[in-house]
Amino acid sequence: MNIQVRGDHMGVTDALNDYAEKKIGRLERYFDAPPEKEVSVTMSVERGMHRVEVMLQIHGILFRAEELSSDMYASIDAVADKLEEQIHRHKERLNQRFRDQGLRTRIKMSAANGAFRTVTLDGEDEPRVVRVKRFPMKPMDVEEAMMQMNLLGHDFFMFINAESDDVNVMYRRKDGHYGLLEPRA
Repeated sequence: MNIQVRGDHMGVTDALNDYAEKKIGRLERYFDAPPEKEVSVTMSVERGMHRVEVMLQIHGILFRAEELSSDMYASIDAVADKLEEQIHRHKERLNQRFRDQGLRTRIKMSAANGAFRTVTLDGEDEPRVVRVKRFPMKPMDVEEAMMQMNLLGHDFFMFINAESDDVNVMYRRKDGHYGLLEPRA
């Protein structure tokens, strides 16, 4: 795995670089083949808080995690744990797909070494879709969608963008600003 560690308006010491490579590098054990792309680790300091952001693409799937704490090493630990959880959830989704296709095996993480192994299903209750909601959508601009989302009190809002005629999703970010998801072919 090719791990690129960089600092955003800060210098990255050799100790931080080595620690980040060690912590993020341990994720390689969860995959049969190493990632074909680089792993990007970005460190920054904002108002005394240490932020670490990691983006990793494996077999076309993008994993991204970000953590903010008062210590850079703690942020690295937390972001590595978040990525590990994302990978675990991804493996569980794959298992669900296998179950839906009628295969009676699943991939399970071993508590001893954190590796995945195949075991037979034992009839556990798995999460499923319990409600489908349908609603009419009218074309609107981004500002109107933002206002509508705030009026509803939701953290996200799906709408048809009047400029592109595509379905977009507006969401509220942790920093209080908004994000917009647009489809791309």
